Amino acid sequence: MYHGQGIGAVGRVVGELVFNTAASGYQEILTDPSYQQQLVVFTQPHIGNTGTNPEDEESARVQVAGLAVHALCTEPSNWRSQESLDHYLQRQGVPGIAAVDTRALTSKLREQGALRGCLCSGTDDTAELAIQAARDWSGLAGRDLASASSTRASYDWINGMVGPGADDIPAPTTAGCRVYVYDFGVKRSILRLLVQLGCRLTVVPADTPAADILAAPGIEGIFLSNGPGDPAACTGIINEVSKLCDSGVPVLGICLGHQLLALAMGARTVKMKFGHHGANHPVQDIASGRVFITSQNHGFAVAESSLNAELCMTHRSLFDGSLQGIQHAHLPVFGFQGHPEASPGPHDVRELFTQRFIVPMQARRTMG
Repeated sequence: MYHGQGIGAVGRVVGELVFNTAASGYQEILTDPSYQQQLVVFTQPHIGNTGTNPEDEESARVQVAGLAVHALCTEPSNWRSQESLDHYLQRQGVPGIAAVDTRALTSKLREQGALRGCLCSGTDDTAELAIQAARDWSGLAGRDLASASSTRASYDWINGMVGPGADDIPAPTTAGCRVYVYDFGVKRSILRLLVQLGCRLTVVPADTPAADILAAPGIEGIFLSNGPGDPAACTGIINEVSKLCDSGVPVLGICLGHQLLALAMGARTVKMKFGHHGANHPVQDIASGRVFITSQNHGFAVAESSLNAELCMTHRSLFDGSLQGIQHAHLPVFGFQGHPEASPGPHDVRELFTQRFIVPMQARRTMG
């Protein structure tokens, strides 16, 4: 039991308790659909310093179930700020807790792994009721949350705006690659980055049949987005992804999309002890030996031991040795576990979008 000061909305919520080590970018984290049904503990002691604004949202709403912070800043100081974090959470109907020992809580999560939790803010709930609510929650294992997170109808993404750091994105040599994006809970920064790299995007629902996409006029690439939940539970999606991979059209999967790629090609995924959530994770490119600092957000991982002869491991985490990237031996199919769009986080691996997606699409166009 941790007692503190209620922030945000009044209410009782349950979810998986995880910690995030990013030093900045709390609004991007809170609005990332991959955090659905999770209670996020921020290890950065001061949260709310820069306020909130619509430009930094990764989706249309706050996606976390709740959050825990050590010290909440109630008077933000930033020229871009339009609303304090506390008011933002109230308006979005998301409860939180401040003035708790987040270092002790993080240590407990590292020792015991991600835990089921209950957060009560401004309610009359007893400790016994809160504990029982946490115990009764089903957890994330076996849950297909990607389908519920997806758009209900296809749409063209035409907002080419990008945030800070856009100037270091390599300019495309050939513009206009026609890309279909499977939305499992896609972040807006990913779409903006793909547009910056010269892609023309159509975002489609998670349950879109592969045949519909492969029959689309002018298709040149397929992107599988990030998203929440257990990848192995997305059985219908996995079957369609398998067809997409066999088509010969370049496919890139990020985070959940990477895991779905692996499952579609015969690998398996496992639930991690406490996952990777932060912006300081070192990842090594196996072929070159180069080390990149990356942004990460996932509680499941592809088991390296399950890779078959057609799947090559391309990247490895230097924190725990877990698999971070895969490449098909013969097909233009690539998956990366981290977040190359880096929102928030360092831009070290943004080049993967160009190397592993734009270049294969251009090569296929050249070949006719």
